[in-house]
Amino acid sequence: MESSQNITQIIIDTVNTIFENLFSSIDNNLYSLLDELTFINSDILTDKYFEDILGTSSSSGILLIANTLLFAFILYYSIKYLLSHLTYDRIDKPSSFFIKMVLYAICMNSSFFIVELFIDLISYISLFIRSIGEDLFQESICFSSLITNINTNISVDTSALNIFTIDGLIKGILSMSLLNLVFTYSLRYIFIKVFVIITPFAFLSLILSNTSWFFKAWIKNLFSLLFIQIIVSIILLLMFSVDFSNTDLFSKFIYVGGMYGLIRANSLVRDFIGGVSTTVAQSVKSFTNLK
Repeated sequence: MESSQNITQIIIDTVNTIFENLFSSIDNNLYSLLDELTFINSDILTDKYFEDILGTSSSSGILLIANTLLFAFILYYSIKYLLSHLTYDRIDKPSSFFIKMVLYAICMNSSFFIVELFIDLISYISLFIRSIGEDLFQESICFSSLITNINTNISVDTSALNIFTIDGLIKGILSMSLLNLVFTYSLRYIFIKVFVIITPFAFLSLILSNTSWFFKAWIKNLFSLLFIQIIVSIILLLMFSVDFSNTDLFSKFIYVGGMYGLIRANSLVRDFIGGVSTTVAQSVKSFTNLK
């Protein structure tokens, strides 16, 4: 009997040790990465290889392709305008087309400067929200501070973690939620870069009325991806505003709810604004349904 109890205790200790190492690794490596992935600014455009893709002038990179397509748009309009005299289709007047072409060509060649201002605007708004929390609570409103608070308020001692208790279970949920957030916001980071790259084509599409839908889809998706960090800032601010206690089970579940809210931030923005999904589980499910 005593032997079986010893075996059971050895198994429990082994499981706890495994989870101790896992949670410690997540906490020590993910929090700073999460801050970098979530709270982005125009620095996202300063990567050397990324700048080469974008192009430093109208004769290089993506801008070269966009300017080449501009001539294709002009040719398309010219042919369509000539045919309109035979088909009686409604089409923009040449003067109207010329004004739009010049205006959007300028925007197209200045597109990366425009999108840089747009990204920084969202960044300043999220920074302002977090600075309010820093003034109120005298601590940085970020994932680094959040993980410190989680480990403090849930009373997790890395040398005495018991995954089979409520505190251990909550700690496990929160740590795995952080891992989920890294995948989700990594996907968001990549999508933002993708939509930045196609910015010139978005402005180019405004020249013709039957291609302007591309710009509308582009701006909606890019705005929704950037707007997420404002929602994340608000959720973090609310999480830091709660008076947590080591012995208060209610406050611990508020932490779990807050982490779930951070994971679902993309879905919330998509419900209100629309846009692309960066939720890893949902993206995998959508990919599976395509098979």
